[in-house]
Amino acid sequence: MSGATYAAAGVDIEAGDRAVELMKEWVAKTRRPEVLGGIGGFAGLFDASALKAYDRPLLATSTDGVGTKVAIAQRLDRHDTIGRDLVGMVVDDLVVCGAEPLFMTDYIATGKVVPEVVAGIVKGIAEGCVLAGCALVGGETAEHPGLLKPGEYDVAGAGTGVVEADRVLGPERVREGDVLVAMASSGAHSNGYSLLRHVFFDVAGWQLDREVPEFGRTLGEELLEPTRIYSLDCLALIAHVQVHAFSHITGGGVAANIARIIPAGLEARLDRATWTPPAVFTTVGALGGVATLELEKTLNMGVGMVAVLPAASVDPALALLAERGLPGWVCGEVVAAADGTATVGGAKGGDGAASLHGDYAQ
Repeated sequence: MSGATYAAAGVDIEAGDRAVELMKEWVAKTRRPEVLGGIGGFAGLFDASALKAYDRPLLATSTDGVGTKVAIAQRLDRHDTIGRDLVGMVVDDLVVCGAEPLFMTDYIATGKVVPEVVAGIVKGIAEGCVLAGCALVGGETAEHPGLLKPGEYDVAGAGTGVVEADRVLGPERVREGDVLVAMASSGAHSNGYSLLRHVFFDVAGWQLDREVPEFGRTLGEELLEPTRIYSLDCLALIAHVQVHAFSHITGGGVAANIARIIPAGLEARLDRATWTPPAVFTTVGALGGVATLELEKTLNMGVGMVAVLPAASVDPALALLAERGLPGWVCGEVVAAADGTATVGGAKGGDGAASLHGDYAQ
């Protein structure tokens, strides 16, 4: 009688090794000159000697996941886009302070390692890193039988960036009279999927293969649309115009995230009439009877990143975004805070406020 084995307990080391082999070509595509060694080591190495060119380099770090959007990928059995969501959630938090993303690491936990699925996830992460200009220097794939079912997985990642100390962006730079420039999202990105899944699946009873005329594609294709990655666009803005702050619009919605970068005594006033939310947001609102304020507290409503600029920077900023193929528009301004102003989401970090006014454009 043979003894117990790791494989019998549900962990397949050989499958993990095959997954590593399949992902190597995608990781190689993210390589920057500062990366030393290759995949398979215990730690990724990044040559930091380039930081000597900085007067006072500050390292910025961020970590995040994708949330319940992974359930959509699993139901559709399509796994090569979810990694771009992961990268977007991490690197665009880094660039908010003005930091250039340098490298990322990832973590994939799954109930059973299927090499092709893991390689597909890493392919998406690698493509996201290329779009962000950063390297993927390492990662971990863990098989957790008994904790996760076969076919189930979750992903997380961490990134590191660098910014010159005297160029850090944030609330300290924001001034009354600054203008808010919105950058379009690609869809729901990676936030609010518990609400989206509840309304589309539980309330409306829709299936992922349902053709939705308002979307111009199936429900599944709409929900799996990858998160737009803004880091190179934001870095281009910083290089060409004066920027005071950025706000990455993620969980909590537009107003609450913008409030995080508004200092005490000021308010960011946004005008709903300056944009039309994409159909996925209006559709989920109509199907679920979700109030506008609830939608705005949960979803990005078509805005993925907001730049706070002095008025003189607005026209060249919009021109640059247009050249880069990224839709942008003026969505509001920074004013002195007034007593009794109604805010959406509340203040975080900057102790200022942000509010939405008017009706959305049709």
